[in-house]
Amino acid sequence: MSELLSKVGYGGFFGIVWGALLLRYVLFAGLTFWIVWILLGKKLSHKLIQGKKPDKKKILHEIRYSLLTFFVFALSGIFVAWSQVNGYNLVYDRVSDYGVPYLLLSVVMLILLHDTYFYWTHRMMHHKSLFKHFHLVHHRSTNPSPWAAFSFHPLEAIVEAGIIPLASVIFPLHQTAMFVFFLYMTSLNVLGHLSYELFPSWFLKSPFTNWHNTTTHHNLHHRFFNCNYSLYFNFWDKVMGTNHEKYKQTFEEISSRSSSYEEIGEVTAAEITSKDAAAV
Repeated sequence: MSELLSKVGYGGFFGIVWGALLLRYVLFAGLTFWIVWILLGKKLSHKLIQGKKPDKKKILHEIRYSLLTFFVFALSGIFVAWSQVNGYNLVYDRVSDYGVPYLLLSVVMLILLHDTYFYWTHRMMHHKSLFKHFHLVHHRSTNPSPWAAFSFHPLEAIVEAGIIPLASVIFPLHQTAMFVFFLYMTSLNVLGHLSYELFPSWFLKSPFTNWHNTTTHHNLHHRFFNCNYSLYFNFWDKVMGTNHEKYKQTFEEISSRSSSYEEIGEVTAAEITSKDAAAV
């Protein structure tokens, strides 16, 4: 990271990072949208959680704000690289400095830290004094598409971008660990906004898998706002009692659907005020 910065300068580094973020977005959200929503949309219609898709205006809203989010994320990348050059963080360039076992461990540590960071900052942004300024843009997608994965207000984007600068001053991070983390984070983020439930009906019944969130879990958050705040794992929602009371029931009903089902009406953002949306 520091070597690339020295070669291309801050402007070039910003362009490379923004371009990489855009490419990642197009590959993950775009391919998922094309495969699940377009190619398999009719075959999977019974797995559509809210019974219908959002309109094109909302999808365009998601894309516009995502492009703005990547501007903030690219600035965060510059900050991390600058901090490495000046010795303000623990980012390192040579895997041999800590070894492969630590490299793998650091990926797990980063994912666990992010899961905790996301839950508590997410709940914070649902506070009635912050919601309209930080998080309402994302919740315009009451019935989200994969393109909503990074649809944030710039203020929320700053909060979301804080995980790597924070982690990099807590424990050593190699660029490879960050790269693997970004792939995992993006894939789970897109999956959470998929709006189709593809997990099997037994998923929440098994002790080997019920600790992980499903698409229904996050979709319920977009519909009702004051529940299901966690990202990857269900730990914090269980501990804090913030799972939707009918989460399991809803998941099992949707995941067990056959090709015939009753449509569920879409909740629009206009129907939900910031007061209703506030969780605390």
